[in-house]
Amino acid sequence: MDSTMAHKVQNDAVSYIRSLAAQRGRNMDWAEKAVRQGGSLPEDEAVKMHVVDLLARDMTDLLNKIDGRKVTVGGLTRTLHTKDAERHAVGASWRQRFLGRIIDPNVAYILFILGFYGLLFELSNPGAILPGIVGGICILLAFLAFQALPVNLTGVFLILFSMLLFLVDVKVQSHGLLTVGGIVALVLGSLVLTSGDGGVMRISLSVILTVTVVTVLFFAFVVGAGYRALRRKPVTGREGLLGERGVAVTDLGTREGKVFVHGAYWAAEADERIEKGAPVAVDRVDGLRLHVRKA
Repeated sequence: MDSTMAHKVQNDAVSYIRSLAAQRGRNMDWAEKAVRQGGSLPEDEAVKMHVVDLLARDMTDLLNKIDGRKVTVGGLTRTLHTKDAERHAVGASWRQRFLGRIIDPNVAYILFILGFYGLLFELSNPGAILPGIVGGICILLAFLAFQALPVNLTGVFLILFSMLLFLVDVKVQSHGLLTVGGIVALVLGSLVLTSGDGGVMRISLSVILTVTVVTVLFFAFVVGAGYRALRRKPVTGREGLLGERGVAVTDLGTREGKVFVHGAYWAAEADERIEKGAPVAVDRVDGLRLHVRKA
C-alpha cells in the first residue's frame, strides 16, 4: 500500500490500542510506541511499566495469581475463582488443522498450479476423468486458502496467462517465443501472487523456480504428448483405412473388383479405369467395399 494509506492504517491501529489500554488500565503511551516503533520490553520491565498485569512462571502459577481478581466483560464485573479450577485442554478441530495447513502461501500456490495440471491433462486426454476431478478439487482448495491470504489479482491473471501461453505453444510453432513468454509470466505472477510485510506471506523463491521448471516439462511432454495423440491419424476401423495405399488385384472402373489394402483383400470400385497391379489409395469406405483411386 502507498505511504498515505499506511499512515491512515497506523493511526487507526494506534487509536484502537490506546482505547484497549485505557479500558484495561495499561500504559497507553507505551502501547502507542509499540505500534508506531515496534517497541519491546523485558518481562520484568513490562510489569513495572504497567504494560502487563503480572508475570507467571507456568499455568499453575498464573491460575493462582489471577484468583480473586475482578474483571469487567460486556459491562459486567465478575470475580475469577481459578485457584482450584479444573482444567480442560481444547485442541483445534480437524477443520481448523486442515485450514491451517492449506493457508500456507506455498501450499496454496502449489495447489493452484496442480489444479491446472489436472484440468489441462484432462483436456489433452479426454476420458481420463480422475485428473480433471483432482485438478478441480485442488483449484477450489487453493481459492479457499486465497480468501485468508493477501492475494494480488494481478498475480492470478499472470499465472493464468502463462498457462494459456504454454498451452498454445504446444499447438503452434512459435520457435520458443511462447515458452519464454509463459516462463516470464509465470515467474512474475508467482512473485506478486501474495504479499506481506517482511516476506512472511510471500511464496518461497525455491518453490517458484521448482514449479516453473516442472510446468515447462509438464507442457512439453505430458500435454504435448496428449495433444499429438489426439491429432494422430486413426490406425483401426474405417477411419484407419482412409488414405491407405494398396494394389489393384483385378481391373477396376467398369465393374467392381478387388484390391489388397492393409494386409487384406477388399471388394473395391473406382470412378476411373485402374489396371490390375496398379497402386491405389482409399478415398472412402462403404460398408465392406472400398472406393479407391490411382495412387
